[in-house]
Amino acid sequence: MTIMGSAVRRATAIAALALVGGSAAATPKLPDTILFGVSYYSEYTPVDRVDEDARMMKEAGISVVRIAESTWGTLERSEGVFDFTHVDRMLAAFHKVGIKVSIGTPTYALPTWLARQHPNVLVVTPKGRAEYGPRQNMDITDPDFRSAAERVIVRLIDHVKDHPAVIGYQIDNETKAYFTSGPNVQAAFVAAMRKKFPDLEQLNKAFGLDYWSNRINSWADFPSVNGSINASLSNAFADFQRGLVTEYLSWQAG
Repeated sequence: MTIMGSAVRRATAIAALALVGGSAAATPKLPDTILFGVSYYSEYTPVDRVDEDARMMKEAGISVVRIAESTWGTLERSEGVFDFTHVDRMLAAFHKVGIKVSIGTPTYALPTWLARQHPNVLVVTPKGRAEYGPRQNMDITDPDFRSAAERVIVRLIDHVKDHPAVIGYQIDNETKAYFTSGPNVQAAFVAAMRKKFPDLEQLNKAFGLDYWSNRINSWADFPSVNGSINASLSNAFADFQRGLVTEYLSWQAG
């Protein structure tokens, strides 16, 4: 796994200050009322009606809006080239009518250029490597994905952190392991099992691997768990995958 650079830690520290009402002069104070909010995706609408939507939301009693979590390909249309016009327009419209904003990190839907340049960022599941198109099709452990995700997170947070409408941040969206089970994940699982069971005999006994000749007599022989008929081993792998999600979210939070 890669480790976030200091730039991300600084950016997410700013986010943390916003969430707890930090004393920094540029940090807005959180509202002392219950927030009533919605998610807003102006990138989906066929016409530019952000100002009108903001006005109607205010009339409907909306006090906070979440934006940006699906906009990676809109914000970074080619590697390292950013255009925040879309986000700026929404922030201006909501601030004008007195609606607060929560910014989502846009990492659960990949831009096309990233999938083309690094097809390895697409998750490998028991069904094979994912195709580009749907959201949530990435390998959250892949170093190239992490590197690109770090860049967009840092740039986005740095761009919006001082805006008076922004009161907080959402890390990723609907996060799961997405059934990631490629060779790198399998190898990491074997390493985790080896740490937990230094003696292979302990592992064979714990999981009942003598059943149907599933016994493992050498760590080099540890098979992919994708085809396992052993429910206990499959459950251990599922638990390991959940741990990958925890690590990934912790990585984003710095």
